[in-house]
Amino acid sequence: MGVQGFQDYIEKHCPSAVVPVELQKLARGSLVGGGRQRPPQTPLRLLVDADNCLHRLYGGFYTDWVSGGQWNHMLGYLAALAKACFGGNIELFVFFNGALEKARLHEWVKRQGNERQTAQQIVSHVQNKGTPPPKVWFLPPVCMAHCIRLALIRFHVKVAQSIEDHHQEVIGFCRENGFHGLVAYDSDYALCNIPYYFSAHALKLSRNGKSLTTSQYLMHEVAKQLDLNPNRFPIFAALLGNHILPDEDLASFHWSLLGPEHPLASLKVRAHQLVLPPCDVVIKAVADYVRNIQDTSDLDAIAKDVFQHSQSRTDDKVIRFKRAIGYYSATSKPMSFHPPHYLARPNPFGMPGMVPPYVPPQMFNIPHNPLQAKPLAPQVPSPGGAPGQSPYPYSLTEPALTLDTGGKNLTEQNSYSNIPHEGKHTPLYERSSPINPAQSGSPNHVDSTYFPGSSTSSSSDNDEGSGGATNHITGNKIGWEKTGSHAEQQARGDPGDQVKAEGSSTASSGSQLAEGKGSQMGTIQPIPCLLSMPTRNHMDITTPPLPPVAPEVLRVAEHRHKKGLMYPYIFHVLTKGEIKIAVSIEDEANKDLPPAALLYRPVRQYVYGVLFSLAESRKKTERLAFRKNRLPPEFSPVIIKEWAAYKGKSPQTPELVEALAFREWTCPNLKRLWLGKAVEDKNRRMRAFLACMRSDTPAMLNPANVPTHLMVLCCVLRYMVQWPGARILRRQELDAFLAQALSPKLYEPDQLQELKIIPSVLTSQF
Repeated sequence: MGVQGFQDYIEKHCPSAVVPVELQKLARGSLVGGGRQRPPQTPLRLLVDADNCLHRLYGGFYTDWVSGGQWNHMLGYLAALAKACFGGNIELFVFFNGALEKARLHEWVKRQGNERQTAQQIVSHVQNKGTPPPKVWFLPPVCMAHCIRLALIRFHVKVAQSIEDHHQEVIGFCRENGFHGLVAYDSDYALCNIPYYFSAHALKLSRNGKSLTTSQYLMHEVAKQLDLNPNRFPIFAALLGNHILPDEDLASFHWSLLGPEHPLASLKVRAHQLVLPPCDVVIKAVADYVRNIQDTSDLDAIAKDVFQHSQSRTDDKVIRFKRAIGYYSATSKPMSFHPPHYLARPNPFGMPGMVPPYVPPQMFNIPHNPLQAKPLAPQVPSPGGAPGQSPYPYSLTEPALTLDTGGKNLTEQNSYSNIPHEGKHTPLYERSSPINPAQSGSPNHVDSTYFPGSSTSSSSDNDEGSGGATNHITGNKIGWEKTGSHAEQQARGDPGDQVKAEGSSTASSGSQLAEGKGSQMGTIQPIPCLLSMPTRNHMDITTPPLPPVAPEVLRVAEHRHKKGLMYPYIFHVLTKGEIKIAVSIEDEANKDLPPAALLYRPVRQYVYGVLFSLAESRKKTERLAFRKNRLPPEFSPVIIKEWAAYKGKSPQTPELVEALAFREWTCPNLKRLWLGKAVEDKNRRMRAFLACMRSDTPAMLNPANVPTHLMVLCCVLRYMVQWPGARILRRQELDAFLAQALSPKLYEPDQLQELKIIPSVLTSQF
């Protein structure tokens, strides 16, 4: 779990820090416990992380999300949500995850394994029970985020999409644009310096559409219960385990904090496997350890103590530890301005004070291409303001080390007994979390070298072994799968040790002594060597460089991607040459039907060819060779890496897929295809789409044969019917698709909800 378990820890162990709120009341400027109201000066501006909120945006845990009717119900729910926000003086801005995030690939691999198991539970339940599956098994249907994004645009809700590091960009966007709060559910946000943090999982719209409620996390209350100053949260997050330094690399350190007398100590040698302590136990133990660190600026000393018994990759762990601290220091960077408040805060005389209007701050730039440089210890500057000017009860410049101690010991300096209690008359939205100081400079300033590059996973995986992860290429066999210079790997963001053999991770646990207790415990206990050996759960492969793309095309692609106007796969292919394909809900027990990732792979191959202007570039090369009386050159294939998990394929290794060009016609280059404004260019765009779907026939463009609004549906059905080999669709299934598309009686979600699934005719495709 690592740092990702911190969000659940807040819910379960810090009840006083989770407070229910009604967003309309906050937007109206109402006071908790009664009091005066004043007209709002500006709308309540909330940034929503769609990655944490898909099930709520989909329809608030709508019970029937497998059997059909999802699109109509989702449109109805999002329309009601948009209406409630517009009528309640709330401005939502929904931020979607459009980043490839190779640094978090090992987390994605684990998640895909879990989602495959959930998908099989869903299929089994529907087949045996004939009812929608339980809500706890909610698995987003394929392309649901894309559909939600299009629907929000239709209802005039602003959207955006991340491009490199989703969490960094959400936090930066929130700060740049003066949002009052963030609606999300992620430990990375809980540990950063967000002014007001609301729960995405608790977001609920009442049936009458008049009440929008959620929960607010008071992070200063969490800090009180942990007895940990928030300025130490970056070290705390780094030592919990995260996407930069996985918790598997910290397992020995975590066990050493518990000691041999702890009731759970016997778990660490169970079955000679890598066993991690429970997350809540680790959080408390790490909080105690971080609280007692004497000098938080001496990262080398801290790393030496943490990894003092490490038997392998110690230098690598230390580097990742510093990167992790830099990452969370950057996300915890105080805002250069105080968020605009339209709720009045009573002044010492009991009268509400007016808040000055919001002035846009200087843009917070997030580097898209982080440099792999040696991390430096963060410098902690002295407080820039005069004493007493800060609106918060303490400073984030390490009071235990830099402020006048006044004779107090370390425990008293780190305690939160001196935090004044804010009165019940203060609105929850107005409560100043002491984690957010209104200082112009950041006491935790770090430069771009702190932003991590690609991270090599060292975590275990419970999914299939590498035997089912055979890489294949459609077309020519090439011989660079296991080659490639170190510079090429670094250029692609892949650490060199990522392509090493993983056999050492299964070494005998009795051959070595692993890391034992920490320095405060004093003894070394023999534990499995897996706690020190790398156990990566993914292996990357070096591929040939991608063909050049016109700068105008890249600018248009980046603009459309950031604005949420384009499917994220396109930008990933153009810039990185790889994509991640999420798990589909499909019956893996059915041997006749191909997995969805394989079913639509030919479509993607032609799309790759269109994106890299494969047909036109090769035609020009052949013409040039003909003019010079030379033989046509052998074209090097354009290879795209597809990370996917399906039956017989583990997500641990990417599949190498070759881009294809159309045989029937020469598709123009992507610049003309995207930016051309002539009628012929529009026709070429339509033909390129039809050719990718293997539906390039004149009849498809005849509205008398295929209604325009049903073009996509008919192309998909036609593609499935033409699939060579196994029969994908039966007659009754094809009729069901067409009937639902054409029958006006099947447009209402309520009617579809009452339909009974008949297991005897249930199809395996969802």
